[in-house]
Order: sequence, then C-alpha cells, then structure tokens
Amino acid sequence: IKFLLNEVQYQALTEQLEQYMNPDPYCVGGKDYGIYNIYYDTPDDYLIRTSLAKPYYKEKIRLRIYMSPAKPEDLVFLEIKKKIGGIVNKRRITLTLKEAEAYLQRGIHPVDNGKYVRRLVLEELDHFCDRYAPLVPKQYISYQRAAFFGKDDPNFRLTFDRQLTQRRTNLNLSSGDFGSLLIPENSHLMEVKIGGAMPIWLAQQLAALRIYKISFSKYGTAYRLYCTAEQQTKEKRNVSYV
Repeated sequence: IKFLLNEVQYQALTEQLEQYMNPDPYCVGGKDYGIYNIYYDTPDDYLIRTSLAKPYYKEKIRLRIYMSPAKPEDLVFLEIKKKIGGIVNKRRITLTLKEAEAYLQRGIHPVDNGKYVRRLVLEELDHFCDRYAPLVPKQYISYQRAAFFGKDDPNFRLTFDRQLTQRRTNLNLSSGDFGSLLIPENSHLMEVKIGGAMPIWLAQQLAALRIYKISFSKYGTAYRLYCTAEQQTKEKRNVSYV
C-alpha cells in the first residue's frame, strides 16, 4: 500500500516509529541507502503498458544493485516481480553485473552453482525471457531508501523512498546516478508491506497526519512522463511543419 508524504508528514510519522519498529540493518547510523535499477522490457514496451492497464496478474523484470556506479564484477540482483490480485511476490538471484548483462542481452546462461533454489529461479527467468523475447533495457530508476521492520511482526515492513530519479538513456548501471526526478524533491514515497491488517497505531497516525493512499508505480510514472514528452515533441514538429 503506497502513500506520498511531504517533509512535515514524514518527520512527524518517523518520530513515532522507534516505539514500534526497528530500522533495517542496512540503514547504518539511521541513514538511508541507495537502490539502483534497470528495467527490461520488450522493444514496444509491452510489459509496462500491460501493467498500467491494471490487470489481475502482471509481471516485470529488473536488474538491481545497491551501489553506483557499478563495475563488471560487482554483484547485482536479477529479479522477477509479480503482482497477483494485489499481492506482490519477488524472485531473485545474485550474479555479477557482467553475467547478468550477458544473460539478458546475449542469452549467455550463468554458470550453475548447484544450489536448488537458484536453479529454480533461473528456470523461471528462462521462461520469462523466452515468453517476452527480445528483452532490452528500457528504464533506469534509482532512489534513496529508509526501511523499518515491526518489532512484534518482522514481516511488517515500512519503506520510505526519496530522490526518485529516472532516465531513458545510458541504460546501464555503470554510468552512475543521474536523471530527472519522479516526485518533488522533498517528498517521500512510503510503502506499507504486510500480509494482514495494518496495525492500529499506524492507521491512527495516517489519519491524524492526513496521509492518504495513492496508486503509484515508479516504472509506470516514468513511462507516462516519457510518453508525454514524446507527444509534446511530435506536436512541436507538426506545428513547425505548418
């Protein structure tokens, strides 16, 4: 469940978290951490166009790392993300950036390390890549994340993303982090990740701070911005011809 917070709402809510939640181990010293992604899609953007239609079932594939810029031997995560009736599931394996790009862009299969779970995820990735071939890099998205886990329920997770950055060029993880913002600079995208009901204390805080649920997809928002820019460019060209 997603919410968009301004800076005042964010500060007020996070002041209450210490009582109920623990920070993610990666939030060293209370600081957030970077997440850098390349989304792959078909040449005609089939996956994101299908996703924006809000079907009961949708899926996407992305390459993720937690540092920037990335080097060929750095470890990355190749992920399939599926949403079925509002429930999100993810599968991922660890590869070097060099292996992942060779697999996605040239079909070179990574070496089997003998682990059963890894083999299963690779089989799922193979089916995905075959079903949507050819897949090409389409979208870069990065953000800084602060994450928290429930003290009583470790499966209850809150994440806050800021500095959401996107670009449609230089689509690799080696070029560094740059692009245009998806949300205002002082805004925070909060996601509530839980299998059951939302805790009462959180529902009360959201109501008191007037924080309301939104529908928001990082890749989807970036794609809409791209389509709008393309349409504006076409209209300018048409005017110039006249």
